[in-house]
Amino acid sequence: MTELRRTCSIRAPRSVVAVGVLVVLGLLLAGCSSGKSSYHYQWNLFFEAIFQPDGHIGGGLLLTVIISIVAQLAGVILGIFAALGKMAKLGPIRWIANIYVWLFRGTPLVVQLTFFFFGLSVAKIYTWPDITIGPLTIDGAVQAGTVALGLNEGAYMAEIVRAGILAVDPGQMEAARALGMTPGKAMRRIVLPQAARVIIPPLGNEFNNMLKTTSLLFVLSVVELYETFNIKQNQHFAPFEFFLAAAVWYLLLTTIWGVIQSWIERRLAKGTPGAAAEGPGLRARMMGFRGPTASGH
Repeated sequence: MTELRRTCSIRAPRSVVAVGVLVVLGLLLAGCSSGKSSYHYQWNLFFEAIFQPDGHIGGGLLLTVIISIVAQLAGVILGIFAALGKMAKLGPIRWIANIYVWLFRGTPLVVQLTFFFFGLSVAKIYTWPDITIGPLTIDGAVQAGTVALGLNEGAYMAEIVRAGILAVDPGQMEAARALGMTPGKAMRRIVLPQAARVIIPPLGNEFNNMLKTTSLLFVLSVVELYETFNIKQNQHFAPFEFFLAAAVWYLLLTTIWGVIQSWIERRLAKGTPGAAAEGPGLRARMMGFRGPTASGH
């Protein structure tokens, strides 16, 4: 029975995708056959963008993934320090952590992006010069966008990490201190590894969101995945075909990450008393049918 459930959980997403594709194609064919529409569909552009992507699409896809990974890693590190800061006994440290979280959670991300790149540059605070590392050149706009995304993500990760730490039995810290561990060592060796079971699921959801949030970097003229398709549709005037193709690529990215996240959660759940053998199914994850998490989004 368990194997049957696992087989169904693997096949169900494929059937959902197939049904979705058929529904979309049906609607598109109906639209094409309607005499009321004067729009000339260029389906060859759509299918080429999906099945024969050129170097521009590949480059935009790679840049989106790299920015997402780097920004998410920065957000996790900042979130850990901010969470520990919010729980610190020293007042000034708590104030700094609380102000950081309040500031970046309370202002729109697009405002943060434009402020970090255009605002700091115009004010001559930091002009974001290009960085060259061997054959690789990192554009200033990419740097500013990645930093802003990481800082913004860190504010949300702070609440996720803090919730994970608070979910650990306080007796764990007391036992570690009784064994002679310093507070920092006890936090690294005892508390944080146990808190990871609570942190990982919402962290995975945050990265799923990060893959899509990178599209906001178009305001800085960063040629990531969305801006790549935006440029193409400007060249061919085929917004329907190219933006539909962009949506398919984003769906592919988030679906792949959904599979990876499900595998990670199942691995973490093994050996946990009372934990389910499997995390949320891929269909539930993709369709949003999940329970509440510690995320502040």
